[in-house]
Amino acid sequence: MTGADKRLFPRFAVQLAVALETSDGRVLTGVSRNLSRGGISLETTEPVADGGDVTVRVTLVFDEERTSEPLDLPARVVWCTPFGADAHQVGTQFRPLSSERLTYLDMFLRYLEQQAASDRDDEPDDEGEDDPFAA
Repeated sequence: MTGADKRLFPRFAVQLAVALETSDGRVLTGVSRNLSRGGISLETTEPVADGGDVTVRVTLVFDEERTSEPLDLPARVVWCTPFGADAHQVGTQFRPLSSERLTYLDMFLRYLEQQAASDRDDEPDDEGEDDPFAA
């Protein structure tokens, strides 16, 4: 079984506006790489200590002028690794969430799932529908 097969929750490869507030009050901005019900992986410009408690603030960006309300999620930094010349990739695991926060996170994930399904539906199929040489 691979690591991805052992995951408890499906992950969505998605770029969200993210702010990471550390326990010492620093606020780092970044972008997510993927999100699941269990945690988020993100990129930021500064390193974050493994094992540290953080608050992850995620915001859906609908277009240049519209965003969702930010969702604050308590988390623990599981790992942080340099990425490229000036970036760090940070993996977090969400701490136990209140029922209200869990409801909002589930709404975020349902939205992402619907977007992914819509994107798949918009892709041309491989049946040769638009291929004038298809038999």
